[in-house]
Amino acid sequence: MPGFEVLYQAAALCLTYPDDDFRARLPLLREAAPPLRGFTDHAAVTSQGDLQAHYVEVFDFKNRHSLYLSWWTDGDTRNRGMSLVRFKELYRAHGLEFTGEELPDFLPAVLEFASRTGDIGMLTEHREALDRLRSRLTAFGTPYACVLDAVCATLPPASTGARR
Repeated sequence: MPGFEVLYQAAALCLTYPDDDFRARLPLLREAAPPLRGFTDHAAVTSQGDLQAHYVEVFDFKNRHSLYLSWWTDGDTRNRGMSLVRFKELYRAHGLEFTGEELPDFLPAVLEFASRTGDIGMLTEHREALDRLRSRLTAFGTPYACVLDAVCATLPPASTGARR
């Protein structure tokens, strides 16, 4: 995974709610992660309020664009609880404690984990989910699709036996 650490960290920041910290980091993100330019260029010319409203519209109203990886594999079932435990155990195995406000399968958290540890196992395991999210974001016409395009381009293809 050499060289993708910066891209994963930048993608994680692009997929979180665009607060004032995001706006302050935007010039660095644009410079450090050229594959994300489709999104970062859009963010640079979009007002803070419009960017925030778009984020909410894309990610917060329905699960259709869920950033929670286990939602794509388990939905709202009991199995999801075990999947979340697996994410937490993986973080602990690398000496990290998940303390975020989000669930441990939140894509930006998983991307940050991959950036810090080089372990892309959970991204690879959830490749089909990432492809489905990317497809739906593209169909929706949001610049967030290019963030998923860049991440997916770094991963091996989904296995043919992946679950739906």
